[in-house]
Amino acid sequence: MEKHFGNLEAAWQAAPADLKRSGLDSGSIRAITSRRPDISLDAEMEKLDRYGVKVLTFHDAEYPSRLNEIYDYPPILYVRGSLLSEDEWCLAVVGTRRATVYGRQVTEEIVTDLARNKITIVSGLARGIDSIAHRSALEAGGRTLAVFACGLDIVYPAENAELARRIIQQGALISEYPLGTRPRADNFPRRNRIMSGISLGVLIAEAGKVSGAMITAQMALEQNREVFAIPGSILSPTSGGTNHLIQEGAKLVSNYNDILEELNLTAVVHQMEIREIVTASDTESLLLKQLGAEPTHIDEICHSTRLPISALSSTLAMMELKGLVKQVGNMNYVLAREARGEYRIKVE
Repeated sequence: MEKHFGNLEAAWQAAPADLKRSGLDSGSIRAITSRRPDISLDAEMEKLDRYGVKVLTFHDAEYPSRLNEIYDYPPILYVRGSLLSEDEWCLAVVGTRRATVYGRQVTEEIVTDLARNKITIVSGLARGIDSIAHRSALEAGGRTLAVFACGLDIVYPAENAELARRIIQQGALISEYPLGTRPRADNFPRRNRIMSGISLGVLIAEAGKVSGAMITAQMALEQNREVFAIPGSILSPTSGGTNHLIQEGAKLVSNYNDILEELNLTAVVHQMEIREIVTASDTESLLLKQLGAEPTHIDEICHSTRLPISALSSTLAMMELKGLVKQVGNMNYVLAREARGEYRIKVE
């Protein structure tokens, strides 16, 4: 709609005939035109200000760039807290609401070590593994992001209200739903695509074969994200899903290094320090637009950018130190965050 009308304001004020010409079906048009008179934009803005919520569109620089890559990215994000550049290095951690002693222990250990290595932890604030992951990151002094399946003025479950307040101080609450939206069953699977889409990969800590965590794993694969799983007892139903994922090709995780090495994140702390010391240049911005998932030879980059080979080589070397690009042999380069393999999972 925005593309058709030019901006969101014009789309909001459009007449039914104009909405139809934009490609909307009659049901969507009726929903928009029936609800529009009851919505006060001034009242909505006042409510957002009262709850300290920022609204980001996919045009905004703060909108997570990785999330913008998925095919059904949310056009609007509501954020309560702060999104920082360092959240680029983030991992989703999800699992069962009925965590066992084993699940709790391994989640606490692995998340604590990841947080100490400057990895931002993403989860859904649910009971069980989600809450354990958020708390472990906070207690390690790290950052964590909680993705809601409702408006940010409603904490679900309510027992996690204090945890949500702590997350605002060391991360952010995120939702695609406007304030006042109640949690509904069909909101949760859609919420999961944001958790996986914003992240470099997803760690399934403990989950049954049929669970929301398995849906998140499938979404991660569809988004070309890495899937990690912690193995468990073959006698435990809460490890049936993770063991199945490993059988189908997910990376088996026994400690945090398994994740850092697979995602090429062993030098995150060093990369952060370099990014703070050496600011981004126009040449870096140009090269980020030139490179992608497929290897590109330095000669081809030189030809397309018309940059001197000396300047190109030194910039690529600095970008490697920052963790922005990766040389994959014979002077071929890819964007570091896109250099990852693919496999498929059958979710039963």
